Amino acid sequence: MDKDYIQIMAVYCMFVMALIVRNHAVVVDIKTKGAKGDGITDDSPAILSAWKEVCGGPPPSSLVIPPGTYMSLAIMLAGPCKGPIEINAKGATLKAPPELVKFSKDSWIYIRNVDKLTMIGGTFDGQGQQTWMGTKCDETMACPVPVNLRLSNLKNLVLKDLTSINSKNFHLALRGSDNSRLENLVINAPGNSINTDGIHIAKLNGLNITNSKIGTGDDCISFGEGSRNIHIERVSCGPGHGFSIGSLGKFPNEEPVEGIFLKNCTITGTTNGVRIKTWPNSYPGIVRDIHFEDIIMNGAQNPVLIDQEYCPNKACKKGAPSKVKLTNVSFKRIRGTSATKVAVKLVCSAQVPCENVEVADIHLTFNGGPATSECSNAKPKVVGQNVPGVC
Repeated sequence: MDKDYIQIMAVYCMFVMALIVRNHAVVVDIKTKGAKGDGITDDSPAILSAWKEVCGGPPPSSLVIPPGTYMSLAIMLAGPCKGPIEINAKGATLKAPPELVKFSKDSWIYIRNVDKLTMIGGTFDGQGQQTWMGTKCDETMACPVPVNLRLSNLKNLVLKDLTSINSKNFHLALRGSDNSRLENLVINAPGNSINTDGIHIAKLNGLNITNSKIGTGDDCISFGEGSRNIHIERVSCGPGHGFSIGSLGKFPNEEPVEGIFLKNCTITGTTNGVRIKTWPNSYPGIVRDIHFEDIIMNGAQNPVLIDQEYCPNKACKKGAPSKVKLTNVSFKRIRGTSATKVAVKLVCSAQVPCENVEVADIHLTFNGGPATSECSNAKPKVVGQNVPGVC
C-alpha cells in the first residue's frame, strides 16, 4: 500500500476520533438530575450530581442551570476534572437559605482545584439580611459565616456576566487562582451590611477585573497577602469602603503584595477611596509596585490614603510602628470631590518609611473649596499640578 496513502488515512482517522470525542462531551442540565427550580426545594443534590458527571466526563463539558430560581444548601464542587468545565447559569437565580444555622462552614458555594473553569451568568443571592443583624463581626473581627462564592486553586478561571447579591460575608473570595479573568460582574449589598467585601483576593499571580459594578458594606475589592500582578479597569465602587490593599502585617510570614494596577475607575460615596492599610506593631512584610491612575472620586471620604496605623476596634497596640515596607507607590490623575477635609493622607511607618511614593496631577475639592493633605514618615515625589498641594 502506498506510504502517502497510509499517512493520509492515519491523519483522517485521528480527525474522526477527535470529532467523536468532541461529540461525546458531556452537557448536563441540573433538571435532568431532579432539580425543581421552585425556589423552595433544596436543589443542591441535583447540582452536585450534575457536577460529578461533567467533571468526570470527556472535555469540554458543561453544567447547565436553566432559567428559574433554585434553593441550595452549602455545596463543594471539587476537581481535578478531566478537562475544561463551563457552568452556564444565564437567567438563573440561586438562593442560599437565610438562616445562618443551616451552615456549618464558611462557604456557601465552594469551587476548587479545577483548571480552565468558565462561569457564565447567574444571580447568587446569599440572603444575608438576618446574618448582618445578628452577628458582631464589626466588634469581634471574627466572622464564621459563609462567603457567597469561594473559589480556590482555579487556574485560568473566567467569570462573566455574574451577579452576587446580599452575601452573608464576602461575595467572592478568590485564592490561589492564577491567570484568571473577571468581567461584567455586578456585586450588590446595602452600605450597612457587615463584612460584605465585594471581591477578596489572596495568594494568586495574574488577574484581570474589568467592566464591573460593586456596591457593598465593606471593601469593594480587597487585596490580601500574596496578591500579585493584578489589573483592574473600568470598575465602579460605591457604597462601600473603597479599594483596599490590606490590611497587612497582622500575621507572620505574609507573602508580598506586588504589581497592583488600578485605573479608569469611579468611586462614589464610600468611606475610603484608594488606600493601603497595615497594622501597627506588625510583623515584617512587603508592599511594592502599587499604582492608582485615572480615578474619579464622587464624595468619597479619605480619597487617597496610606494608613500604616490601621487599628480598628482597638484590636492592636497602636504605639509601635508597622514593619510592612511600602515601595514604588503612585497616585496619578485622581479627580473629583472629597467628603473629608483631608483628601490626601499619607501615614507611613516610622520604622520603615515609605519609599518612592509619587503623587501626580491630583485635583480634589472639599465642599466646593480647597481640601488639605497630611503626611508623616513620607516624602512623596510630587509631579504636575496638585489640588490640594501635597505635604
